[in-house]
Amino acid sequence: MVTPAGELILGSFDGCLCLCDWQYRAKRVAINQRITDGLKAELVAGNNEILTETKRQLAGYFSGKRQTFSIPLLMVGTPFQKQVWEALREINYGKTESYLLLSKRIGNVKAIRAVAAANGANALAIIIPCHRIIGSNGDMVGYAGGLPAKKRLLTLEGAFSMPKLPFDGL
Repeated sequence: MVTPAGELILGSFDGCLCLCDWQYRAKRVAINQRITDGLKAELVAGNNEILTETKRQLAGYFSGKRQTFSIPLLMVGTPFQKQVWEALREINYGKTESYLLLSKRIGNVKAIRAVAAANGANALAIIIPCHRIIGSNGDMVGYAGGLPAKKRLLTLEGAFSMPKLPFDGL
């Protein structure tokens, strides 16, 4: 799916969305392998109701008409990763948190590096809003879709303001 923030690859399994990730991210092969191994399945091109609904809801998000998603999800990862991803889902539209706050949210402030790694392993971008994590100093920090995509998403949500450039005409 081509979006204003970049190209996403979508996947479903057993009536649930299991993949909504940046097509050209550095860990594309590893993420795909984790999902196919975890589900004992293979990636096959196609379309179905879940993927169609995901595209519809993402289009609503990018048009500014949707702030939450109601798609059944299948998270493929370790129990710790799933705990982090569930905590990410609690960060509201237009809000941001740091890795430290996310670590506190799961009850383990010392796990900040593991929390950051789990955040980076998220295969359900936008739906599980890992883009809402920023550095403790308020700076943009790494994002699988790239920092420009992260800025676009946070700007769309009103959590980040892009500087206005003067327009001198054509």
